[in-house]
This record gives sequence, structure tokens and C-alpha cells, in this order.
Amino acid sequence: MQPLIDHARTFGQRPEEFARLAEGQSPQVLFITCSDSRVVPALITGARPGELFELRTAGNIVPAPTGGPCGETATIEYAVEVLGVQDVVVCGHSHCGAVGALVRGDDLTAVPAVRDWLAHAADHPATGDPADPAVADAVQHHVRAQLARLRAYPCVARRLADGRLRLHGWYYEVHTGSVRVHRPATDSFETL
Repeated sequence: MQPLIDHARTFGQRPEEFARLAEGQSPQVLFITCSDSRVVPALITGARPGELFELRTAGNIVPAPTGGPCGETATIEYAVEVLGVQDVVVCGHSHCGAVGALVRGDDLTAVPAVRDWLAHAADHPATGDPADPAVADAVQHHVRAQLARLRAYPCVARRLADGRLRLHGWYYEVHTGSVRVHRPATDSFETL
């Protein structure tokens, strides 16, 4: 923890770099990814403060749109309707603990909140080898399912229909740093 504290102490000593951020935000991209500490959207994309609007959830799960309060739904709606993002990226990653737990059928009774959250995965990733620690096929299947779930959001559907929004599926390999993009024409993930 101490190195993080030391960095935070010096971080605010360059106010001129951050003054413009007080004027508001206008990110072009909503980046939905896993809460996993190895996945750092700004590091992967090279984005600067204010360039990405992020939604991080365990397993980069996009819950079904509901009429009730939900932080994830509110974040998606705000990004699309208020900020007017033009692109949404759903980024899954190799070695995902959430997807791996689904593929292996792990007993999650000791972590009921995690178990209940993973039940929100739109289409449980039944593909892939449970012995494969990268769970690549399952994660890629999961990313496609979350993209389909996003299309069910009324605000997303409207903006897709009128061409003001584009959806992207990414697969990030934590062990190599490479990113693959989903190509709908071939339904495959290819090098970005």
C-alpha cells in the first residue's frame, strides 16, 4: 500500500495538468470490463483522464435492463444518453476468475453475493476446456453474450438504429498484453 500512497502524494502536485478536467467530461467511449486488477483500460488503450467512461463489474457482466435501480444500468444509460458516447467496448480477458467459475461449475456457496451476481451472466459460457486457465473460448463467448445483452437496452437500441452508436467486443490476453477484436462477419476474434 505504501507505494500507492507515495504516488498519490505527488500526483496532485501538477494541478495545471488536471485543471481542464474540472470543466466537465466528454468521453467518446464507454469501456465495460472486468474488475480484475490486471485489466487496466487506460493502460490498454493509452487513454488519458476524461477519454474513457468506465464500467467495471465482476466478469464484465452487463445485467439485463430492468425498471428497478441498478448501478450498471444507470452507468450505461448515462454514458449513452447524457454523455453521448459514440462507441461501447465490452472487453473480456484471459484467466477470468468469474468466467472460469462458470465454466468449471465452482461451488460458490461461501460467496453468495458473487454467486448471485454471476447468475446475471446473459448466457452461461458452457464452451471451453475447464482445465484451461485462460478460458479463452468461454470468455469470447461471454463477450458476445454481453454485447447481445447491451442491444436489449432501449437507449442502446435507439442509438444503434440511427447510427449514433457502435458496439465492439474485445478480448485482452493478460499474459501477452495483446488485444483481439470480435469481427461479426466471421464471428471470430482477430488481432486488433
